[in-house]
Amino acid sequence: MTRRSLLWIGAALIALGVLVVDAAPAWAQAVAPKTSVKIDGEYGVLLPPDVSVHGHVQDELFWIVHVFMGILFVAWGIFFVYCLVRFRQRANHRASCEPIKAKPSKYSEIAVAVIEAVLLLGFSIPIWASVKNDIPPPADNPLRLRVVGEQFAWNFHYPGADGKFGRVDPKLINTATNPLGLDRSGDGADDIYSGELHIPVGRPVICEISSKDVIHSFFLPVMRVKQDAIPGMRIPVWFEAAKTGTYEVACAQLCGNNHYSMRALMVIQEPEAFEKWLVESSKPPEEFED
Repeated sequence: MTRRSLLWIGAALIALGVLVVDAAPAWAQAVAPKTSVKIDGEYGVLLPPDVSVHGHVQDELFWIVHVFMGILFVAWGIFFVYCLVRFRQRANHRASCEPIKAKPSKYSEIAVAVIEAVLLLGFSIPIWASVKNDIPPPADNPLRLRVVGEQFAWNFHYPGADGKFGRVDPKLINTATNPLGLDRSGDGADDIYSGELHIPVGRPVICEISSKDVIHSFFLPVMRVKQDAIPGMRIPVWFEAAKTGTYEVACAQLCGNNHYSMRALMVIQEPEAFEKWLVESSKPPEEFED
């Protein structure tokens, strides 16, 4: 294959990549399930909007890593093209069997390894630990709720005024009236179930993520939160909203034929509006009986 052919192939791949990037938002919007609720924030070719108090740290790490990747891509690309030209097949050339002693490449590989170690140990692990392990203490008055995934919906379970979650029993599950199998006797008498995620602005939220069937992935793009929902496990994640609005809850794990439709709304409200929603969402126990 000639150099001209390689250049034409490279140019065609670049053009195809640009077309795919430009068309991706429109394609995603076309195949997404329709909803009458307006989603706040616009999604483009870059990151989705950030409405959390901690998302900027993850975004900064994202750009640092991608700038480093871009530098590596350009540098290795130039080296690759140089090798294609410098060591191309020519008449009367013989291969050398002597090992090469190239100090620049050795030093560059050491520098890349050092930078990757700094990114991993100095940035990635501390940020991951702060997001995953530094769960807000009770003194911060966090809102606790349970998030249960199923094919193909998200279920949100809030404790009632007593602050305690009621017992759940698979035998009590009714897909129409009681999808979580909530026992309405005892602590579950005042519990709240919703197909939408309602949270107050400016207050930490701790979600316990689980699943009823297969592995799902609880994904809040505007909160920079993503956590697998695994059957038989309750995995906590936390976040705090800095802005009110209505946003999307998605599933980021291929979970079946209708995975694309596994969506819910996240409604971020002022504290007073959230408390009002809790009161309005409380229903008499008899409405949840099979």
